Amino acid sequence: MEALVQKKTPRSTIADVAREAGVSKAAVSFAFNTPERLSTDTVTRIREIATGLDYRPDPVARMLAHRRTWTIGLLTPQGLDFIFTNPYFGEFSAGVATAAEAAGMSIQFISPLHGSLSRAIDRASVDGIIAVGLGVDHPEIDQIRRSRLPYVLIDSTALPDEPAIYVDDEGGARAAAAHLIELGHRSFVILGIEPPEAGSGTDPAWVSARRLSGYRSAAAEVGLDISDESVVTGPASMEGGAAALHRAWERGLRPTAVLAMSDAMAIGAMRAVREIGLRVPEDVSVVGFDDLDVAQYTNPPLTSVHQPNRAKGAEAVRIVLDGGRHGDPLASAQHHFTTHLVVRGSTASAPQLRQEVVDDGM
Repeated sequence: MEALVQKKTPRSTIADVAREAGVSKAAVSFAFNTPERLSTDTVTRIREIATGLDYRPDPVARMLAHRRTWTIGLLTPQGLDFIFTNPYFGEFSAGVATAAEAAGMSIQFISPLHGSLSRAIDRASVDGIIAVGLGVDHPEIDQIRRSRLPYVLIDSTALPDEPAIYVDDEGGARAAAAHLIELGHRSFVILGIEPPEAGSGTDPAWVSARRLSGYRSAAAEVGLDISDESVVTGPASMEGGAAALHRAWERGLRPTAVLAMSDAMAIGAMRAVREIGLRVPEDVSVVGFDDLDVAQYTNPPLTSVHQPNRAKGAEAVRIVLDGGRHGDPLASAQHHFTTHLVVRGSTASAPQLRQEVVDDGM
């Protein structure tokens, strides 16, 4: 018995569509790539014929012809498993995605490939790059500059004429610490964000340093000193925040207030407080940074420093599409977003202050 062999139907080509529609191959290309060059009726007829013939433009050919990929790269030093579970990055990426989609662009995530961020950049097929959280001295930033691709730096530092987006990290942190000081707190633990990787090129003006400077500035105004021993670092995640607070407790630190450099860490710290056997905010007040959507739904709702996470993502896309590369006057301007404190239920008067009020009323 002979085996049945199923023959593949040859794929329709641009020439097939042109012949069936009675137009040139150039007209078929216009109908898919630059339809404004043809009448609406002609575009509709060509596309209907193409659908009937099951013709689809070759994406590789389109990229070669236009020298564009219609893709923006979102570059991070962390692996995808981390960034996809990081709620801050989720909100920032949503802002990028919304703006990119509106501009007819797609997104490609660029993270270390076999441990090498440089290799991942070399293999990325993108029209521009949004680099998140890399220090100005990171070697891959210089690699991007040499590529001549439009780019923008997010939450980093940059040269004066380099495209970058910042928020007022120091001012937001200062407001958070001042709020707790006004509530009578004098004993703090700060949960800091670990650099992405050893030797990553992060510099003293990176996000963590700016926020720590803000906390210390507010404390110094009332004669307090936040020592290095009060700063415990960990990954910017709920697990990282919980683990960091447990480490602080094991070191003998007994804070009445926790200043976390991210909402994810703050939420983890709130869980750790409960695991220790204390209450938020009756025994320990907690303040985050980011004001993620989830902050208003925690128990109790989280006091946090608001930064415009989605707006940062949308602005990053605008800069890249404007040609944000070193030396381009259109995109070299640096965009600074303001921050403000949103007070919710995770902060209250320091325990000893509340006790004094009770004693005075008896």
